[in-house]
Amino acid sequence: MKQKIEEKAPRHGCCQKQVLKPSLERSRIELDWPSKSTRILAIWVGPNLVSRVYLIWWGCFSLDYRTPEDRRSCLLWTRMGCSCFGTSVADRKRRSGHFGHDLDGNLLENIKTFSYNELRSATDDFHSSNKIGRGGFGTVYKGTLKSGKQVAVKTLSARSKQGVREFLNEIITISNVRHPNLVELIGCCVEGADRVLVYEYAENNSLDHALLGSKSKNIILNWEKRSAICLGTARGLMFLHEELMPHIVHRDIKASNILLDRDFNPKIGDFGLAKLFPDNITHISTRIAGTTGYLAPEYALGGQLTKKADVYSFGVLVLEIVSGRSSAKENWGGTEKFLLEWAWQLHEEGRLLELVDPEMGEFPEEELLRYMKVAFFCTQAAASRRPTMSVVVEMLSRNIRINEKQLTAPGFFNNSGSLSGPSSSKKSSADTTSYQMSSVPDTITQVAPR
Repeated sequence: MKQKIEEKAPRHGCCQKQVLKPSLERSRIELDWPSKSTRILAIWVGPNLVSRVYLIWWGCFSLDYRTPEDRRSCLLWTRMGCSCFGTSVADRKRRSGHFGHDLDGNLLENIKTFSYNELRSATDDFHSSNKIGRGGFGTVYKGTLKSGKQVAVKTLSARSKQGVREFLNEIITISNVRHPNLVELIGCCVEGADRVLVYEYAENNSLDHALLGSKSKNIILNWEKRSAICLGTARGLMFLHEELMPHIVHRDIKASNILLDRDFNPKIGDFGLAKLFPDNITHISTRIAGTTGYLAPEYALGGQLTKKADVYSFGVLVLEIVSGRSSAKENWGGTEKFLLEWAWQLHEEGRLLELVDPEMGEFPEEELLRYMKVAFFCTQAAASRRPTMSVVVEMLSRNIRINEKQLTAPGFFNNSGSLSGPSSSKKSSADTTSYQMSSVPDTITQVAPR
């Protein structure tokens, strides 16, 4: 750090030069003989340092830089000489156990941290009565901080390597992201083997709990609430895909990851599988992760991840919200069909209103049909034909006529690991998209809150 040094001018007259005259009589330099450890360090460091300096000098000044190869060689020699000490220091640091600590410190510097005892107190020692959800990598509890603020506390299974990866990914992805339709990450806890995430609390739990859970909860989702949930979720995704930099692909849009606050405003949560998308990247080849029934076919079969995979999942989610049925079950329509496949069959037969949840009550027929057709546009087999989320928001929020002639058939990924589609004779060859299996490892889960 640079230090600012100020010299005061003399009080009278012009500037004068200060001359320091050392008094040799009074000054005496005393040097203590170095200790044994210091001498050993000097003996080890001295020759190594000299050899590195000579290596850099020889590598650089023995070349005349006339060719790019010479310049690259000089750079290589310089890196070799400068990196030797760094490597040995890093190795010693890693062996001493400080390396991981520094990593956590850098990662957590922009997020509030809680002590484990503080969170244990907030959840009544993680009492079962406060448990509000459970996923593959831990349990979620309702907690109350000392300030009186209610929070959701997500504990991580200490044995889960996948859970650790998702824990770090979530902090990296949304620690500083704020939007009305995204769950706010308040803070975390990193103590020993304990890893805990702290979120804002959603009073009405998750969408799948309200929509697909026990009907004895007296939660009535009329069309006004359902349409607002669809539109709010779409706006949250639009923010992730188009307004946030770098862009984010969620990768696991489903009912259990949509939380509902006191007024049933939707908030997208669980960013453990999310991927950052720089503006100049069109797709990412990655391991397959997500939930059966929500996976876009090109992603499930080829591992090619784009923003359109989220768009596909959103389309399936809209059909769930309208129908009150789970997309993960493969027994709709009296046959082994996923919800999307059955909905498309009803659409082709002109019976689409049969899909509507009878518990919804009264609804505006034209608006509801428009929402379902938007869902079909989002789930088209060819990813390139699916709209962006900004277009989806436009179609949902405005009473506009949708051109059904542009609509092509959806693609379905079934549990057998193959792509299937509608058997209707109306389907043209232009609507067909073929996919090839890839060697990308997969992690496909059933519907369950994480």
